[in-house]
Amino acid sequence: MSAEPVSREAPRLETEKIEELFRQLDANKDGRVDVNELTQGLSKLGVPTIPGQAQAILTLGDKDLDGRMDLDEFVQFVTEQERKLWAVFSSLDTNGDRELDLQEIRLSLINLGIKTDDKEIRKLLQRVDNDGDGKVSWEEWRKFLLLQPHTSVKSIFQFWRHATAMDIGEVDTVAIPEEFSDEERKSGMWWRQLLAGGGAGAISRTCTAPLDRLKIFFQVQSIGGGERLTILSGFRHMIKEGGVRSLWRGNGVNVLKIAPESAIRFYAYEYFKRFFASDDKPLNMYQRLAAGASAGVVAQTSIYPMEVMKTRLALASTGQYRGMADCMRSVVKSEGPLALYRGILPSLIGIIPYAGIDLAIYEALKNMWLRKEGLQDPGVLVPLACGALSSSCGQLASYPLSLIRTRLQAQTTRVGGGNGAVGMVDTVRLIVRSEGPLGLYRGLTPNFMKVAPAVSIAYVVYEQLKCLLGVTTVR
Repeated sequence: MSAEPVSREAPRLETEKIEELFRQLDANKDGRVDVNELTQGLSKLGVPTIPGQAQAILTLGDKDLDGRMDLDEFVQFVTEQERKLWAVFSSLDTNGDRELDLQEIRLSLINLGIKTDDKEIRKLLQRVDNDGDGKVSWEEWRKFLLLQPHTSVKSIFQFWRHATAMDIGEVDTVAIPEEFSDEERKSGMWWRQLLAGGGAGAISRTCTAPLDRLKIFFQVQSIGGGERLTILSGFRHMIKEGGVRSLWRGNGVNVLKIAPESAIRFYAYEYFKRFFASDDKPLNMYQRLAAGASAGVVAQTSIYPMEVMKTRLALASTGQYRGMADCMRSVVKSEGPLALYRGILPSLIGIIPYAGIDLAIYEALKNMWLRKEGLQDPGVLVPLACGALSSSCGQLASYPLSLIRTRLQAQTTRVGGGNGAVGMVDTVRLIVRSEGPLGLYRGLTPNFMKVAPAVSIAYVVYEQLKCLLGVTTVR
């Protein structure tokens, strides 16, 4: 008995369902949807998103160019989107069974010249395959891609695997820097995404700067003696000594170093990806980790004098320095140029455990969420939460090295003076002998207190900056 021929016409969503979807997006119920309503609506619906997605949808659907979509425009956009998605789906569905399996997707990607492997394809299938049968039906395909602006196989695949980069100002480096498609590089969209992430990081760091300065005071507490610090007494001391503005002392350098550090890390990561790649295959997790850690070492070494200046300014008394340049001149004049790299060894060593633990825990948490919830994509907030938790775990493992670095940065010596400054190993011994092993975690509480506000602030600012900069994904 012969199989019944499969219709090549796309099963369309009923008009009532499209209208209900529009009502869910129309938050203020005025019969029109703007970019802010789209951004918030996509998040509430659990639709997978990437930077600039709402603006790109609005650009396609807003036929009268009034900056909003009414119901008729939305119905037209969805209908046209279904038609284009069905054309792509049909081209991939070589056996005509209205389901995409691993072999069909792999063949299509090979024909497009996109480098990937079966492991990555299975992960991508898992994000779309709601019923867990190892295949993607037309309904699953449409649900995942309907409210996004891509209609070619290559751009859909880039959307499928894309991740969002954001600096939340919690660590000196990230495990794996952001990767951008060839189209994003050619269009210049990549620098807008980096700028949005850097801007969000700058505002996030500024908002949490008082906690960061307090952490530094905790880390060097035993240097110079004085009363035992608590969170409240630390804030009182800073305000009494220099006023409320002193809570942000050193933050200017912390924000200023974002741009050069991000740019250096980005280009270094591109170089090390080529260095660690083999046989034109996509990088596996370990190769990506090696490339990310190597890029972190290069970036951290390049901007390290600014790290020393940040610590010195944070610990300085009112009127001691007139700014970063004056601080740097004073350090070089009295201690020599090598003082600008004091503490760099524990800083570089700390990148390895931080990056490894951060990446491993992030992937484990993300996959756990997908297996438990069965969602086609975790959206934006879930990866942010996973990133915050994995970053905290990475910091916990590498924190003793961060504390030792800060202690070494805070040391002052005179050229030729020999005042007994110690190195990394001696610093560890002194801390353990005088304060016990827990002394290596001094200042951890204010450090972790920054995580929740930093993530929240960075997320909100990042979304606003994406709209302001017109970040869209090249199709």
